[in-house]
Amino acid sequence: MTAFFMDGLYDDKRDGFSIEKSLQAGFPDEVQRMNACPFCSIPPGDILDENDYAVAVRDSFPARKGHTLIIARRHVEDYFQLSKEERDKAFELLEKMKKAIDSEFNPDGYNIGFNIGQAGGQTILHVHIHLIPRKKGDAENCKRGVKGVIRRQMNY
Repeated sequence: MTAFFMDGLYDDKRDGFSIEKSLQAGFPDEVQRMNACPFCSIPPGDILDENDYAVAVRDSFPARKGHTLIIARRHVEDYFQLSKEERDKAFELLEKMKKAIDSEFNPDGYNIGFNIGQAGGQTILHVHIHLIPRKKGDAENCKRGVKGVIRRQMNY
């Protein structure tokens, strides 16, 4: 298996990954795409936690205080392109970050979600999960939760 991982080509022999290897392998378009992706070049100091398949960072444009992103290390556009192991490890990190947010912010609830494709509101084409802590009263009419993204579903 060969895939792209945050800073370059990755292969499952675990011999490392780098932009140089990607170029040597003849993937200049992929390197250019990775260089343009903000999730492929996260400064190490911004990483809250990580595992072999995902990293956790605070959202740069948070919906609420503590809004955290779980980002796949491998550069793929959406959840459905992840392997089972990648999905499992992303959710393992999500659960770990939920515990950390519970301790730091003491939220009353959460929104957890993916935006997939332009029609789904995805603006950065690198799979990531939003973990958004919520407090009672932090928004008017929050009764419909995630269905609030579709206006006509708000009042059913």
